Amino acid sequence: MTATIKATKSLGLALMALWAGAAYGWGNAGNEYAQLTGDGKVSRMLLRGEALLTGDGPSSPINFSGYALPAAAAHPQQVFSGTLTLYGEAHSGNFNEIKDTYNYTHTGEDDNSRKHLPEFAFQFLQTGSHIFPLERGSIASSHPHWEYVLTPGRVWQEVGDKGYSRAAIPFALQQRNANCIHNGVLSFLFKGDGSVSRVAYQISSETCLYFKADWWGLLDATYTPQAIANQKQRIQDYQAEVAARMPIKALSALSADYPGTDYTVFQSPGSTDPSHVTTTGFVIDGNHYRGDCVTRHGNYPYCESLVLPSYSIAKSVFAGVAMMRLQQQYPGVRDTVVSDHVPACRSGNWGDVTLDNLLDMATGNYDSATYMVDEAAEHTDGLFLSDSHSGKLSYSCGHYPRKDSPGSQWVYHTSDTYIAGTLMADYLRGERGSDADLFGDTIVADLWGPLGVSPTGQYTRRTFDAAAQPFTGWGLIWLPDDVAKIGRFVSIDKGRLGGQQKLNLGELNAALQRNPMDTGTVPLADYRYNNGFWAHNVVGKLSGCRGNQWIPFLSGFGGITVVLLPNDSIYYYFSDNDTYYWLEALQEAHGIRSLCQQAPR
Repeated sequence: MTATIKATKSLGLALMALWAGAAYGWGNAGNEYAQLTGDGKVSRMLLRGEALLTGDGPSSPINFSGYALPAAAAHPQQVFSGTLTLYGEAHSGNFNEIKDTYNYTHTGEDDNSRKHLPEFAFQFLQTGSHIFPLERGSIASSHPHWEYVLTPGRVWQEVGDKGYSRAAIPFALQQRNANCIHNGVLSFLFKGDGSVSRVAYQISSETCLYFKADWWGLLDATYTPQAIANQKQRIQDYQAEVAARMPIKALSALSADYPGTDYTVFQSPGSTDPSHVTTTGFVIDGNHYRGDCVTRHGNYPYCESLVLPSYSIAKSVFAGVAMMRLQQQYPGVRDTVVSDHVPACRSGNWGDVTLDNLLDMATGNYDSATYMVDEAAEHTDGLFLSDSHSGKLSYSCGHYPRKDSPGSQWVYHTSDTYIAGTLMADYLRGERGSDADLFGDTIVADLWGPLGVSPTGQYTRRTFDAAAQPFTGWGLIWLPDDVAKIGRFVSIDKGRLGGQQKLNLGELNAALQRNPMDTGTVPLADYRYNNGFWAHNVVGKLSGCRGNQWIPFLSGFGGITVVLLPNDSIYYYFSDNDTYYWLEALQEAHGIRSLCQQAPR
């Protein structure tokens, strides 16, 4: 956007804003949702009101406390309903590179657009002291590198802001056609008549192994007040989303709730560098104990709105869970053959490979059986860099020769999970009609929606062509509450929802190593892989336990781990230093409640 097309603030817009507030009984102070009780006398050193209105932006990244909701914040006097538009995104702002493994910004091919935000013009609604975007998930645009993910924020009043209300909106940049997430916040002052300050923004953390950077700046903006279609229902839906969140406590509360527990072990277990841990959490007895959301410049102030990437955790909770849901509805789907449902694979070595083989990473088609060699970046560009479904399938179906019989050799291929998603999507269309969608119908409508997963978590990456094929093996995004709920549903609730068994219990038990007759494939000594789920044998590592102790877990590229513990607890952390340690956290959880498994494994 250029400054020359800024909208003017007219009497008509002011009247529209007043109508939008009065129509639903908000009045001038908003409704009573999330009422703030401070006096507004905030001692502010960072992002002062005069700096946002007339000053210059910070010369370096600031502590994120400058973007946080202050303890003394008063309830907002203004109501936001309409479009926020930023200007100068393509050339303004600051950038400081921390890590660039693939030389994105040094190849001579980059036009510096990677160092700047995409264009920004989005609608938001306010309810009380909360503000939320109308678009959730990853939002594609013409920007060659980044897409926005917008999440809910807060609005409040400060005495020093000259009658304006102050808003802070969390957002993230997600790498186009990939899964890296860079979290930030933007903040500004506004009035209901459309008056608005410049917008400060800062990004200082990520869950991304290969590209790390800080972005910050101060951009011109306009606010166009608007009556939003169906806004009463949208507000009710957002309030229901917040109300449905699992009870949250600070991770440090574990020490008080379970005396003798060292909560710090859950923050960064083993040799995990805490500076690379985005966030961590532990779920037990109906409570979600969440750690700080760490950045390079103080803690992220809106952990509940922090965006987290899935990477290969999607192989478990999309591909594996989708198969379990379909198997519950259509028994036998696990044994369907690839070539019957994926035309692109009919000319290759897929006539005897089943969906179960795909999800166990045991198709018999591979180049090297050496651990993870086939998944190295130099071998997989045909899958990850292609925008189209046909391009991804061409690689997935045709790249690897037949080496073994299906089911005999574990070799990790994200491309196999992509084929699995394509197979299940075709199978579902055969059962429900051509408009059926594997993610929208089987995952979201049947599971995530009733489970209370946020609109952010009800998104998946898809190919950019008309097929819009879900990636299946990567490409999901979540808020921390979504991770806690999905882990609880799969492990603690055993796939039951509303008193009904939603996932095939036999396949779920196999994935969680609860069925000694179906243990999956063997990636390494003391590891198993079944239906997209990992398991590790911690025999001899838990005091008082006898025999093998298989612990199921989910694992994502860069350092993402969700451990499904047999004492009805969940431990997770999202990091990006390529470390995957969790034994110490496991042992601490064992101290809270025994992890010993008595049944034969």
